[in-house]
Amino acid sequence: MQAVNHFWDREHAGQALASELLAYAGRTDTVVVALPNGGVAIGVEVARALRAPLDFCVVRKLATPAFPEFAFGALASGGVRVLDREAMAQLRLSDDEAADILAHERADLERQEALFRPARPLVPVTGRIAILVDDGASTGATLRAAAAAARLQYPKRLVVAAPVGSSTACALLGAVADEVVCPVRPEPFHAVGLWYVHFPELPEHEVRELLEHAEATAAGRGSW
Repeated sequence: MQAVNHFWDREHAGQALASELLAYAGRTDTVVVALPNGGVAIGVEVARALRAPLDFCVVRKLATPAFPEFAFGALASGGVRVLDREAMAQLRLSDDEAADILAHERADLERQEALFRPARPLVPVTGRIAILVDDGASTGATLRAAAAAARLQYPKRLVVAAPVGSSTACALLGAVADEVVCPVRPEPFHAVGLWYVHFPELPEHEVRELLEHAEATAAGRGSW
């Protein structure tokens, strides 16, 4: 098995991921779309390396309090919902329990969208190359939901990218994306955080600051 702590932190992981995506650097039709919270720190590094605009797609992982790392589905912007019936069966989750979790996460998704995009326009991906990025792919549920949301905007190419992920997740993502970029696929796979030395929760105010800085950079008011 590959040693744990492959990445020092999200900045390091984002730089490593960006090096795998350089074929898309300098193009005017590339857009990086990050998944808050942790994926935004990855997305900043990828967007910087590719010299591409950065946007985000709010995705809420569906999980139980007892097993927060084990997703049974996800919600994404645009009313997209992805459910893993097999995972629900493993968790012995009733329909009522799942409905309660769905309602809670839907409310949080709407709250985060309002927080992160108070007056920020969407970066259009129609007819462009959309690169979805997150800080890891354990089950792939969140990135699959983001991919479904992105497809609603008709990108000409959809790339899903994460620094580390399970082989199972990457295979599932390959069914919904045109390309999957995931340089570290350890077997057996454990929680995403085990592959980072530093993997703290990224506070919402930092996510907003990163997005505001990226917007200012794209508008020529700042620099990476």
